[in-house]
Amino acid sequence: MTAALDIDQLQTFVAIVDTGSFTKAADRVFKTQSAVSMQMRRLEERVGKQLFVKDGRGNRLTAEGEKLLNYARRIIRLNSEAIAAFDDNRLEGSLKIGTPDDYADRYMPEIIGRFAKTHPNVELYIVCEPSASLAEKMTRGELDIALVTHNPAARSSHVVRTEPLCWVASANHPLPEDAPVPLAVGRRDCNWRQLACSALDADGRGYQILFTSWSSTVVAAAVLAGMAVSVLPESALRTGMKILTSAEGFPPLPPVQIGIMKRPGLSSSLSNAITDHISACLDNISPAAVEDDIETEIKGHARYYPRLRAGHIIPGW
Repeated sequence: MTAALDIDQLQTFVAIVDTGSFTKAADRVFKTQSAVSMQMRRLEERVGKQLFVKDGRGNRLTAEGEKLLNYARRIIRLNSEAIAAFDDNRLEGSLKIGTPDDYADRYMPEIIGRFAKTHPNVELYIVCEPSASLAEKMTRGELDIALVTHNPAARSSHVVRTEPLCWVASANHPLPEDAPVPLAVGRRDCNWRQLACSALDADGRGYQILFTSWSSTVVAAAVLAGMAVSVLPESALRTGMKILTSAEGFPPLPPVQIGIMKRPGLSSSLSNAITDHISACLDNISPAAVEDDIETEIKGHARYYPRLRAGHIIPGW
């Protein structure tokens, strides 16, 4: 392959993967569906490999397509960074961003890294506190942006990610039988704690809160040590954790959503720049993998966990 890869074709390729269809990708890149199909044919000719195969009514990536996807994202990102580096109108100033510590641990490294490369003259201040505290700071004007657990009953935020909420326990320690469920959760105003307790109450299953902490690290440690059960979003599952389902007597939970809060009056250019980076990073997060050799679908959880399997143990990644 001697010809250079075309950025426009790569952007269309990534749009197809991110949206899940040629039709939706056409809307995102402002092209007709036939133009999108033509671009993909040309891209396949350029790399000399088939990138998509038919899968029912849709298309899925081939192994070669998966390989190209990683390069495509890096090329597009580097291209954007190069353009930003020579932009005389590039953004300047500072942003105060709030996020719970578990979101900071999982999401902020990529968000900060990407934003700093494209907007090197913007200084970022990061505050880590629970969503409820961040919402209060936003009300007082102490933060510019807050990444929070979306909870329309308590605060208003723009949803940027939705994923399953899972019951989790240690994969290496059995739960005590015929005993109340030992829980490790956040403080009383934690939305996930409220969802977990409400689900167990509605199901008539007894429980006891053994560990309460603001820190996701502490909660995860209690789970991994086999001392408690907790609830975590799918993307937060760690090596050594096991998903608990209706087979173990755990009721289904509604999905969780991550939202963005913005301070009124914040510069639209700064606001749009950071929220675009946040949305892009959260959209690109891969969910926990599912082991192919586990065939039993989660019964009673299908509404919320269509891709997970009963007793699934999270592998390392």
